[in-house]
Amino acid sequence: MIDDLYQEIILDHSKKPRNFGPLENASAHAEGFNPLCGDRLTLELKLDGDTVQDARFRGAGCAISVASASLMTEALKGKTREQAEQMFQRFHQLLTTDAPQPEDLGKLAVFSGVREYPMRVKCATLAWHTLHAALQNQEKVSTE
Repeated sequence: MIDDLYQEIILDHSKKPRNFGPLENASAHAEGFNPLCGDRLTLELKLDGDTVQDARFRGAGCAISVASASLMTEALKGKTREQAEQMFQRFHQLLTTDAPQPEDLGKLAVFSGVREYPMRVKCATLAWHTLHAALQNQEKVSTE
């Protein structure tokens, strides 16, 4: 039953991504590319001082990549740079280690099953690596 719920959330966000489209007056941005499967996205952030006021993305990718970007942009709003970087680290940990699942990821925990499919981990983490790049003022990032 819980697997069905997780699949439902991923499918919903991939078919109807939230925060999809350009962001006017973005103060940070980065382009991400996954050469393994061809997923591409541009992430734009509007920062007010150190706080993410808005986050939007554009691009094309598989269902996991799009859903991850959609859920990430929802979770980012109102977070500081430091909190966003911590989210990146916890999400990466969720997908790449057998460590206990971080408890504070909310809906993002739906991606925990992706670690069972190593080829899909890069799909789920593309948006997050792009976020990290944007916060570090890097314009481009690749999952390779």
